[in-house]
Amino acid sequence: MAPTLPADGPLAGLRVADCSTVLAGPYCTMVLGDLGASVIKVEPPDGDASRGWGPPWVGGSGRTRTAAYYLAINRNKRSLRLDLSGEDGRAVLRELLRRSDVVVENYRVGGFERLGFSDETLRDLNPALVHLAISGFGIDGPDAAKPGYDFVIQAASGLMSITGEPGGPPTKVGVAISDVVTGLFGAIAILAALMARGPATRPDGGRTALGQRIDLSLLESTLAILINQAQNAFVSGRAPGRLGNAHPNIVPYQTFRTADGEIAVAVGSERQWQRFCQALALPNLGSDARYVTNAARVGNRHGLIATLGPRFVEQTTAEWLRRFEAAGIPSESILDVLEAFSSPQAVARGSRVSLEHPRLGAVDQVAIPFSLSETPAGIRTPPPMLGEHSREILGELGYDGAAIDGLAARAVV
Repeated sequence: MAPTLPADGPLAGLRVADCSTVLAGPYCTMVLGDLGASVIKVEPPDGDASRGWGPPWVGGSGRTRTAAYYLAINRNKRSLRLDLSGEDGRAVLRELLRRSDVVVENYRVGGFERLGFSDETLRDLNPALVHLAISGFGIDGPDAAKPGYDFVIQAASGLMSITGEPGGPPTKVGVAISDVVTGLFGAIAILAALMARGPATRPDGGRTALGQRIDLSLLESTLAILINQAQNAFVSGRAPGRLGNAHPNIVPYQTFRTADGEIAVAVGSERQWQRFCQALALPNLGSDARYVTNAARVGNRHGLIATLGPRFVEQTTAEWLRRFEAAGIPSESILDVLEAFSSPQAVARGSRVSLEHPRLGAVDQVAIPFSLSETPAGIRTPPPMLGEHSREILGELGYDGAAIDGLAARAVV
């Protein structure tokens, strides 16, 4: 008999307690939610700070006004407003963690433990719990106590030092890339820990005891994505500098100014190099000993670019795109964000989707970027309003109406 496949994604039936805020943790849990997990977003009384990170805003003034930033990373979740400063709120969270498979938090190092949720306490509550703890700089070392913000991490990791124009100032990446990659690494680590845990229940219905703690930091995640730039530095003993849109190991692999704009060109092989020279109507360049191999082109980068630059400005971007497409050379014009999502390819792939929010109306979202043939991911619910599902979740945790009313009256939820 064929196995029964989850109707709502491969992680259907998995419960995630999301005690994180802002970006890295919420991005991680959104990925899990897109894959079908039931994600409960535990928010402080004033809500996740990203709710107020506007403009731009969606919704009117007052409680419905919500920052686009928050909406980008919190779909497929339910919101539980919970004050963890007192024992009543912590008791609710303990009950939630007893019934969860995963908890994600990004408190300062030791912060979750100071609230009463040490590793030992979590093991006692739920031995099968997978605990992802996100920090800025890691749990030990001289910087462990420092707060971690993406912008600061981009500086501390060396990423900012290699981003920007030659001779210009260090520049951050245009999105909070340290947070984003930390969220992605977090999702990978959680899935690995769930695989290691095995089935969530034994035949007798008891929980397994193979949960574990995952420590993840923004700093180490960003260091990990330095890939070839880090390896280049290790091998050469020299810190790489800023090359603007050029590549440290491949030439030509950069932008060029054309008669009416700019074009991005990537020549990634010697076969492409020969076709590139033909498309430029510079066939002798392909056999020039200074440029015949990529290694030679890297070594003679400045002379080559000085030759190519004047040739590119002789034709429009559209003409170069036509020539390079015919020659099989990877190239694209430079689009802004709205143009990118409106491009024929992005439209064909459904990269922008419209989601109807019951309070905010139509809210366009970036589509899920992966497709599973048998257990597809999906956008099931819009980003929740603060505390929208508090009563519903408390009922699932076994609280009756009177107990819920009492917690609400005391502003616990």
